[in-house]
Amino acid sequence: MVEQLRQKRLLDNSLPTWLLIALIVLCLIAGNAYLAIRTIGALSTTQHQLYQTSESMMALNNLHISVLSAETGQRGYLLTEIDDYLKPYRRALEAVSAQMDIVKKQTFQHAQADSKIDSLLNISNKKISELETTVGLALVNNEKRAIGLIMTGRGRNWYTEILSLINELQQAEIAFRDSQYEKLLKIQKEAKITFIISGIISALLLLGMLVLARINIGNEGKLRKSLEQQNDKLAEQVKIRTKELTVYSEELSRSNRELEDFAFVASHDLQEPLRKIRAFGDRLMSTYEHELEGKGVDYITRMKLAAERMSNLINDLLEFSRITTRGKEFIDVDMQAVIADILSDLEIAIEESHSQITVDELPIVKGDKGQMYQLFLNLLSNAIKFRKPDVAPQISIKYTQSESYDALTERAVKWHVITLTDNGIGFEQEFADKIFVPFQRLHGRSEYKGTGIGLAVCRRIVERHGGTISAKSELSKGSVFTLTLPVGATLFKNNG
Repeated sequence: MVEQLRQKRLLDNSLPTWLLIALIVLCLIAGNAYLAIRTIGALSTTQHQLYQTSESMMALNNLHISVLSAETGQRGYLLTEIDDYLKPYRRALEAVSAQMDIVKKQTFQHAQADSKIDSLLNISNKKISELETTVGLALVNNEKRAIGLIMTGRGRNWYTEILSLINELQQAEIAFRDSQYEKLLKIQKEAKITFIISGIISALLLLGMLVLARINIGNEGKLRKSLEQQNDKLAEQVKIRTKELTVYSEELSRSNRELEDFAFVASHDLQEPLRKIRAFGDRLMSTYEHELEGKGVDYITRMKLAAERMSNLINDLLEFSRITTRGKEFIDVDMQAVIADILSDLEIAIEESHSQITVDELPIVKGDKGQMYQLFLNLLSNAIKFRKPDVAPQISIKYTQSESYDALTERAVKWHVITLTDNGIGFEQEFADKIFVPFQRLHGRSEYKGTGIGLAVCRRIVERHGGTISAKSELSKGSVFTLTLPVGATLFKNNG
């Protein structure tokens, strides 16, 4: 036991250390997870921005190519006046219009992106308008005017401005792309560091688990060995104790037999002088009654009454001692039939006291039928005897079942609950335990007859059946006796 307490104390002292280690590991895992999530988020954002930059640069390139293609188609038609050059020209015009819409939707990184894009689109529209005007003049056979319009150089200047704006916007996109590539390289380095940290943490966790497993195996072996030693000691102590209890049980059985024999002999030896006292008292009364004075007759009468009380007391004591020693094996007892027999035997007392007794439907219980009869005979007799003057006894016997949890067997236990209620003289609740003690009386012999052992017999019988008996009362307001008996009772030979 001391060794187990010492080991438990060591475990308790080491518990905060393990908690600290676990907390550190969890913090490392959480920190590494945060770094990984942040790296993934930054990587995703950078990739999206690179994709957006590529789309913007591609849109600018496509717009430039479309404008250049439209101008090439225009000049080819003006120089050759061949209608086949109009087809690529018109396709290029449609492409320019589509690319301008695409450029509008893009996001650019230039500090003045909005104004630059507006300028680019405005000049592109002017360039397209100039192209359409020259081609329109050529189509109505006004080539000289068309060539003159071209020779003004406005179209070339607009193209130059378009190319300049596109280059300026692309330079900003290229600079932003380069910065994103640098950022991407940095993220890659951070990702490598994160993966290295993850690998180190995983290796440390694996190593820690192996170490803990080895420590636990060692501790388990020590504890198992200690437990086996304790079990061996406990088994030896149980063996010794069992042997002692066996010897004690045998001695107790022998003592009980001797006590029973002694009680029988003592009761027989005590009853014999009492019978002689009563017999000689009767002879004195019958032979010398006319010679005795009033006091002499009174003395003899008291002597005879005292001898009778002594005889009744010896009989009650003998009955009390035989509850466990002379009890019978438990059988199924129909309590309804037992109560019916008792009421039949108490018929005269019931009629004389004008008692009214109501009885619920009672169960079949496991018990000693004779003792069940004696138990309820005592209770009903007391309920009739201890009644209020000029008040007819009202007695009821009710039955219910209850259930409780037995922590020892870890299962529910069902109980028969029988209550006997009367409207008698009652008693103070402080004497509720005293009334079940042998020879304890709450009233004088002149008021109510009896030896004061009846309720003690009741409690001894109930306890032999594995149950309990209790009483609740209030002076002049009657009493309630509650009996609980286990459903399917087993024999309790040594109770009481």
